[in-house]
Amino acid sequence: MGIMTMAIITVGAASLQALGNMHTRKAARSGGVHRTGAPVLRGSLEAGSFEEAFFAVPAKGETDRLLHVARRTLDAARRLRRDARAGLRTLSVRERSIARLSAGAVRVFEEILTLARLNRGRVYPSYDHLADATGMGRATVARALAILEGIGFLVRQRRFQRVAGENGTARYAQTSNVYRTLMPSSVQAYLPRWMRPAPLPDDEAQHQADRADAMRDMLGTLSCRELAEVTVSGPLAKILARLGATLDRQQCESQKDPQPLFHSICNNQAVSA
Repeated sequence: MGIMTMAIITVGAASLQALGNMHTRKAARSGGVHRTGAPVLRGSLEAGSFEEAFFAVPAKGETDRLLHVARRTLDAARRLRRDARAGLRTLSVRERSIARLSAGAVRVFEEILTLARLNRGRVYPSYDHLADATGMGRATVARALAILEGIGFLVRQRRFQRVAGENGTARYAQTSNVYRTLMPSSVQAYLPRWMRPAPLPDDEAQHQADRADAMRDMLGTLSCRELAEVTVSGPLAKILARLGATLDRQQCESQKDPQPLFHSICNNQAVSA
Protein backbone atom coordinates (compact mmCIF):
# COMPACT_ATOMS: atom_id res chain seq x y z
CA MET A 1 0.00 0.00 0.00
CA GLY A 2 2.90 2.35 0.75
CA ILE A 3 4.40 2.03 -2.73
CA MET A 4 0.95 2.45 -4.29
CA THR A 5 0.40 5.66 -2.31
CA MET A 6 3.80 6.92 -3.36
CA ALA A 7 3.04 6.13 -6.99
CA ILE A 8 -0.30 7.92 -6.81
CA ILE A 9 1.24 11.03 -5.31
CA THR A 10 4.20 11.04 -7.70
CA VAL A 11 2.30 10.43 -10.92
CA GLY A 12 -0.63 12.56 -9.83
CA ALA A 13 1.55 15.51 -8.84
CA ALA A 14 3.50 15.38 -12.09
CA SER A 15 0.35 15.10 -14.16
CA LEU A 16 -1.38 17.92 -12.31
CA GLN A 17 1.72 20.05 -12.81
CA ALA A 18 1.57 19.40 -16.54
CA LEU A 19 -2.13 20.19 -16.70
CA GLY A 20 -1.61 23.31 -14.63
CA ASN A 21 1.02 24.51 -17.06
CA MET A 22 -1.50 24.01 -19.87
CA HIS A 23 -3.99 26.30 -18.13
CA THR A 24 -1.54 29.06 -17.30
CA ARG A 25 -0.24 31.49 -19.88
CA LYS A 26 3.34 32.61 -20.18
CA ALA A 27 4.16 36.10 -19.00
CA ALA A 28 5.16 38.67 -21.55
CA ARG A 29 8.88 39.12 -22.12
CA SER A 30 8.55 42.63 -20.75
CA GLY A 31 7.35 41.20 -17.45
CA GLY A 32 3.90 42.72 -17.87
CA VAL A 33 0.69 41.11 -16.72
CA HIS A 34 -1.15 38.48 -18.76
CA ARG A 35 -3.56 39.48 -21.45
CA THR A 36 -6.36 38.34 -19.17
CA GLY A 37 -5.53 41.24 -16.88
CA ALA A 38 -4.48 39.08 -13.92
CA PRO A 39 -1.02 37.53 -13.51
CA VAL A 40 -0.68 33.84 -12.72
CA LEU A 41 2.53 32.86 -10.96
CA ARG A 42 4.67 30.10 -12.37
CA GLY A 43 3.86 26.64 -11.05
CA SER A 44 0.28 27.49 -10.09
CA LEU A 45 -2.48 24.89 -10.42
CA GLU A 46 -6.15 25.59 -10.90
CA ALA A 47 -8.12 25.66 -7.64
CA GLY A 48 -10.40 22.66 -7.31
CA SER A 49 -8.39 20.41 -9.62
CA PHE A 50 -5.97 18.72 -7.21
CA GLU A 51 -6.81 19.48 -3.56
CA GLU A 52 -8.35 16.08 -2.77
CA ALA A 53 -5.03 14.41 -3.58
CA PHE A 54 -2.99 17.10 -1.86
CA PHE A 55 -4.65 17.41 1.56
CA ALA A 56 -4.33 14.75 4.26
CA VAL A 57 -6.25 14.46 7.53
CA PRO A 58 -3.73 14.61 10.41
CA ALA A 59 -3.65 11.64 12.76
CA LYS A 60 -4.68 12.06 16.37
CA GLY A 61 -2.05 14.10 18.20
CA GLU A 62 0.02 14.63 15.05
CA THR A 63 -0.26 18.43 15.03
CA ASP A 64 0.83 18.64 18.67
CA ARG A 65 3.84 16.41 17.98
CA LEU A 66 4.86 18.53 14.99
CA LEU A 67 4.67 21.69 17.09
CA HIS A 68 6.90 20.10 19.76
CA VAL A 69 9.34 19.09 17.04
CA ALA A 70 9.39 22.64 15.64
CA ARG A 71 10.10 24.11 19.07
CA ARG A 72 12.92 21.62 19.69
CA THR A 73 14.31 22.45 16.27
CA LEU A 74 14.23 26.15 17.20
CA ASP A 75 16.46 25.36 20.19
CA ALA A 76 18.82 23.49 17.86
CA ALA A 77 18.79 26.44 15.43
CA ARG A 78 19.86 28.80 18.20
CA ARG A 79 22.73 26.49 19.17
CA LEU A 80 23.85 26.25 15.55
CA ARG A 81 23.85 30.03 15.15
CA ARG A 82 25.77 30.46 18.40
CA ASP A 83 28.41 27.91 17.40
CA ALA A 84 28.75 29.45 13.94
CA ARG A 85 29.25 32.96 15.38
CA ALA A 86 31.84 31.64 17.80
CA GLY A 87 33.71 29.91 14.99
CA LEU A 88 33.28 26.51 16.63
CA ARG A 89 31.92 24.86 13.49
CA THR A 90 31.22 25.40 9.83
CA LEU A 91 27.58 24.75 9.10
CA SER A 92 26.58 22.36 6.35
CA VAL A 93 23.87 23.21 3.85
CA ARG A 94 21.28 21.38 5.92
CA GLU A 95 22.47 23.05 9.13
CA ARG A 96 22.31 26.50 7.53
CA SER A 97 18.71 25.80 6.54
CA ILE A 98 17.84 24.77 10.11
CA ALA A 99 19.73 27.73 11.60
CA ARG A 100 17.39 30.11 9.75
CA LEU A 101 14.43 28.93 11.85
CA SER A 102 13.07 31.75 14.00
CA ALA A 103 10.46 32.12 16.71
CA GLY A 104 8.27 33.93 14.19
CA ALA A 105 8.45 31.01 11.77
CA VAL A 106 7.44 28.60 14.55
CA ARG A 107 4.50 30.87 15.39
CA VAL A 108 3.35 30.80 11.74
CA PHE A 109 3.75 27.01 11.74
CA GLU A 110 1.64 26.82 14.91
CA GLU A 111 -1.19 28.71 13.17
CA ILE A 112 -1.03 26.39 10.15
CA LEU A 113 -1.12 23.36 12.44
CA THR A 114 -4.16 24.80 14.23
CA LEU A 115 -5.95 25.20 10.91
CA ALA A 116 -4.98 21.65 9.92
CA ARG A 117 -6.43 20.27 13.15
CA LEU A 118 -9.66 22.28 12.94
CA ASN A 119 -10.26 21.74 9.21
CA ARG A 120 -9.18 18.09 8.87
CA GLY A 121 -6.02 18.96 6.96
CA ARG A 122 -7.58 21.44 4.53
CA VAL A 123 -5.27 24.43 4.98
CA TYR A 124 -5.39 27.37 2.56
CA PRO A 125 -5.06 30.64 4.54
CA SER A 126 -4.17 33.90 2.84
CA TYR A 127 -1.08 35.87 3.83
CA ASP A 128 -3.42 38.46 5.37
CA HIS A 129 -5.03 35.82 7.59
CA LEU A 130 -1.66 34.54 8.81
CA ALA A 131 -0.48 38.10 9.40
CA ASP A 132 -3.60 38.95 11.44
CA ALA A 133 -3.48 35.69 13.41
CA THR A 134 0.21 36.03 14.34
CA GLY A 135 0.50 39.81 14.59
CA MET A 136 3.27 39.86 12.01
CA GLY A 137 3.67 41.71 8.74
CA ARG A 138 3.04 40.07 5.37
CA ALA A 139 6.74 40.18 4.50
CA THR A 140 7.61 38.44 7.77
CA VAL A 141 4.98 35.78 7.13
CA ALA A 142 6.36 35.23 3.62
CA ARG A 143 9.90 34.76 4.98
CA ALA A 144 8.62 32.38 7.67
CA LEU A 145 6.84 30.21 5.08
CA ALA A 146 9.98 30.08 2.94
CA ILE A 147 12.04 28.98 5.97
CA LEU A 148 9.53 26.30 6.97
CA GLU A 149 9.37 24.99 3.42
CA GLY A 150 13.15 24.98 3.13
CA ILE A 151 13.54 22.84 6.25
CA GLY A 152 10.72 20.52 5.21
CA PHE A 153 8.05 21.34 7.78
CA LEU A 154 5.51 22.02 5.07
CA VAL A 155 4.88 21.86 1.36
CA ARG A 156 2.83 24.54 -0.36
CA GLN A 157 1.25 24.78 -3.78
CA ARG A 158 0.26 27.97 -5.56
CA ARG A 159 -3.24 28.16 -7.03
CA PHE A 160 -5.18 30.24 -9.51
CA GLN A 161 -8.89 30.46 -10.20
CA ARG A 162 -11.05 31.42 -13.13
CA VAL A 163 -13.12 34.56 -12.79
CA ALA A 164 -15.70 36.10 -15.06
CA GLY A 165 -14.27 38.69 -17.43
CA GLU A 166 -15.73 41.22 -19.78
CA ASN A 167 -18.00 39.93 -22.55
CA GLY A 168 -18.11 36.52 -20.88
CA THR A 169 -14.42 35.81 -21.48
CA ALA A 170 -12.52 33.73 -18.95
CA ARG A 171 -9.95 35.46 -16.77
CA TYR A 172 -7.52 34.07 -14.21
CA ALA A 173 -6.58 35.37 -10.80
CA GLN A 174 -4.14 34.15 -8.19
CA THR A 175 -5.78 32.79 -5.05
CA SER A 176 -4.46 31.54 -1.70
CA ASN A 177 -1.87 28.79 -1.53
CA VAL A 178 -2.60 25.37 -0.05
CA TYR A 179 -0.36 23.88 2.66
CA ARG A 180 0.39 20.42 3.99
CA THR A 181 2.47 19.91 7.13
CA LEU A 182 5.21 17.29 7.29
CA MET A 183 7.71 15.74 9.66
CA PRO A 184 11.11 16.64 8.12
CA SER A 185 13.76 13.97 8.25
CA SER A 186 16.47 16.65 8.28
CA VAL A 187 15.74 17.63 11.90
CA GLN A 188 15.55 14.16 13.47
CA ALA A 189 19.21 14.15 14.45
CA TYR A 190 18.58 17.23 16.63
CA LEU A 191 15.64 15.72 18.52
CA PRO A 192 15.67 13.74 21.76
CA ARG A 193 15.55 10.01 21.17
CA TRP A 194 11.99 9.74 22.49
CA MET A 195 10.78 12.20 19.85
CA ARG A 196 12.30 10.39 16.90
CA PRO A 197 10.17 7.94 14.87
CA ALA A 198 10.68 4.39 16.06
CA PRO A 199 12.65 2.29 13.57
CA LEU A 200 10.81 -0.56 11.91
CA PRO A 201 11.58 -4.11 13.07
CA ASP A 202 13.82 -6.00 10.66
CA ASP A 203 11.08 -8.42 9.62
CA GLU A 204 8.61 -5.60 8.90
CA ALA A 205 11.22 -3.65 6.94
CA GLN A 206 11.97 -6.75 4.85
CA HIS A 207 8.24 -7.35 4.37
CA GLN A 208 7.73 -3.80 3.09
CA ALA A 209 10.75 -4.11 0.79
CA ASP A 210 9.33 -7.35 -0.65
CA ARG A 211 5.95 -5.72 -1.21
CA ALA A 212 7.62 -2.74 -2.88
CA ASP A 213 9.55 -5.07 -5.22
CA ALA A 214 6.37 -7.00 -6.06
CA MET A 215 4.45 -3.80 -6.72
CA ARG A 216 7.26 -2.43 -8.89
CA ASP A 217 7.34 -5.67 -10.92
CA MET A 218 3.56 -5.56 -11.35
CA LEU A 219 3.57 -1.94 -12.48
CA GLY A 220 6.35 -2.75 -14.94
CA THR A 221 4.06 -5.18 -16.77
CA LEU A 222 1.32 -2.60 -17.35
CA SER A 223 0.81 -0.60 -20.51
CA CYS A 224 0.81 3.20 -20.36
CA ARG A 225 -2.99 3.23 -20.37
CA GLU A 226 -3.25 0.63 -17.61
CA LEU A 227 -0.63 2.41 -15.52
CA ALA A 228 -2.59 5.66 -15.69
CA GLU A 229 -5.81 3.90 -14.68
CA VAL A 230 -4.14 2.20 -11.70
CA THR A 231 -2.16 5.11 -10.28
CA VAL A 232 -4.56 8.04 -10.82
CA SER A 233 -8.28 8.36 -10.21
CA GLY A 234 -11.04 10.75 -11.22
CA PRO A 235 -11.25 12.90 -14.36
CA LEU A 236 -7.47 13.10 -14.54
CA ALA A 237 -7.30 9.30 -14.93
CA LYS A 238 -9.44 9.47 -18.08
CA ILE A 239 -7.19 12.11 -19.63
CA LEU A 240 -4.02 10.18 -18.81
CA ALA A 241 -5.59 6.92 -19.98
CA ARG A 242 -6.24 8.47 -23.41
CA LEU A 243 -2.67 9.77 -23.54
CA GLY A 244 -1.38 6.35 -22.47
CA ALA A 245 -3.45 4.60 -25.15
CA THR A 246 -1.92 6.90 -27.77
CA LEU A 247 1.59 6.09 -26.54
CA ASP A 248 0.80 2.35 -26.52
CA ARG A 249 -0.51 2.55 -30.10
CA GLN A 250 2.57 4.43 -31.29
CA GLN A 251 4.84 1.91 -29.61
CA CYS A 252 2.98 -1.00 -31.19
CA GLU A 253 3.17 0.61 -34.63
CA SER A 254 6.91 1.12 -34.27
CA GLN A 255 7.35 -2.59 -33.45
CA LYS A 256 5.21 -4.00 -36.26
CA ASP A 257 7.96 -3.91 -38.88
CA PRO A 258 11.39 -4.02 -37.24
CA GLN A 259 12.96 -5.48 -40.38
CA PRO A 260 14.23 -2.17 -41.83
CA LEU A 261 16.09 -1.42 -38.59
CA PHE A 262 17.58 -4.93 -38.66
CA HIS A 263 18.76 -4.48 -42.25
CA SER A 264 20.24 -1.10 -41.38
CA ILE A 265 22.27 -2.62 -38.56
CA CYS A 266 23.49 -5.43 -40.84
CA ASN A 267 24.43 -3.02 -43.60
CA ASN A 268 26.38 -0.83 -41.17
CA GLN A 269 28.25 -3.87 -39.90
CA ALA A 270 29.05 -4.95 -43.48
CA VAL A 271 30.38 -1.50 -44.35
CA SER A 272 32.53 -1.36 -41.25
CA ALA A 273 33.94 -4.82 -42.09
